[in-house]
Amino acid sequence: MNVQERFLHYVSFDTQSDEHSQTTPSSLKQLKLAEALVDEMKAIGIKDAYVDEFGIVYGIIPATTKKDVKSIGFIAHMDTSPDMSGRDVKPRIVKAYDGSDIVLNEALGIKMGIHDFACLQEKIGEDLIVTDGTTLLGADDKAGIAEIMTMAETLLQENREHGKICLAFTPDEEVGRGTDHFRVPEFGADFAYTVDGGEVDCVDYENFNAAGAEIHIQGLSIHPGSAKDKMINALLVAMEFHSMLPVQKNPAYTEGYEGFNHLTELHGECEHAYMSYIIRNHSEELFEQQKAEFQRIAEYLNQKYPENTVQLQIHDSYANMRTIIEKDMRIIELVKTSMKQIGLEPRSMAIRGGTDGARLTYDGLPCPNLGTGGYNYHGKYEFASIQEMQKSVELLLKIVENNVQEA
Repeated sequence: MNVQERFLHYVSFDTQSDEHSQTTPSSLKQLKLAEALVDEMKAIGIKDAYVDEFGIVYGIIPATTKKDVKSIGFIAHMDTSPDMSGRDVKPRIVKAYDGSDIVLNEALGIKMGIHDFACLQEKIGEDLIVTDGTTLLGADDKAGIAEIMTMAETLLQENREHGKICLAFTPDEEVGRGTDHFRVPEFGADFAYTVDGGEVDCVDYENFNAAGAEIHIQGLSIHPGSAKDKMINALLVAMEFHSMLPVQKNPAYTEGYEGFNHLTELHGECEHAYMSYIIRNHSEELFEQQKAEFQRIAEYLNQKYPENTVQLQIHDSYANMRTIIEKDMRIIELVKTSMKQIGLEPRSMAIRGGTDGARLTYDGLPCPNLGTGGYNYHGKYEFASIQEMQKSVELLLKIVENNVQEA
């Protein structure tokens, strides 16, 4: 199969992860794709492919060169975002996009155009895979899986010279658990790349420092007719908490290196309310200041209202991998050299999110991120460029080739 065919096959699997689940993987349906990938890997010649008890798929392509070269890993994640359904995806190919509005669903009046998504301006003439407006597409990150698998099949079919290639496909990246059980020593790579981004001319090694905040608010419910000086409405306290956070830290007002506090969940009633936030910043200093802001607000409200009205828990998720990667930029230069050789002008951008690679880097496996040609992730406007997916495969092959030549 070519990369397009693989991608269209993979998006037929519903692999949406579940942030509230306590199982591993968070949704057992992810195992269906994992098992299918193992079967496919064995079919193309990766004999040791397997899925472990945590739902992570591993496979190794032994070196064909006699040179002493570093082993490279390539990693992508199987799950799709909890933000929108990935069930019964109905992809459609828009041939040679002409710059006009793309009607995703005529019956529902859903369309996508350059006026809303400027990135489409750069896709004129390309073949785009889009949704029908009722689900996300799954390019994040099944495009990455398709590109890695196509690269692997090409290496094996054409018997190209290469060092040891280590492959892994993880579950639950979208809910921050993708590498909770990743076996770095068994994976066997000296360095790796996650293939999990947008533009294929980008190699990214800066990401947010990330934390999550959970807030439980205990109110006091009493009949509103006799509530004076007695009732504590937990929902109103929740609104008060949010109103005390800096307005400019709303993610809708931020870009580039600007951090944010994102309210992802709010529900409850007069007696009890629950809030969930994600906290992000590229700067470690500003990141710590944001977390301290949450603590100060909780302390203030617990003085204004009865003690323990607000119960705050903050847990760190991952850190900015730049701190480690910039100590040895050779794995970045390998990509940039490879990009130039296939006609791309390399760029590096600050990732306004995170990847499995951020945590793996701190676990001893340097792991910057490569683009896939997918855009507008986590919603119905998600799309992927077939030409860019093909270019990604070409880039992965060139990286493998140059790794041998530079030895």
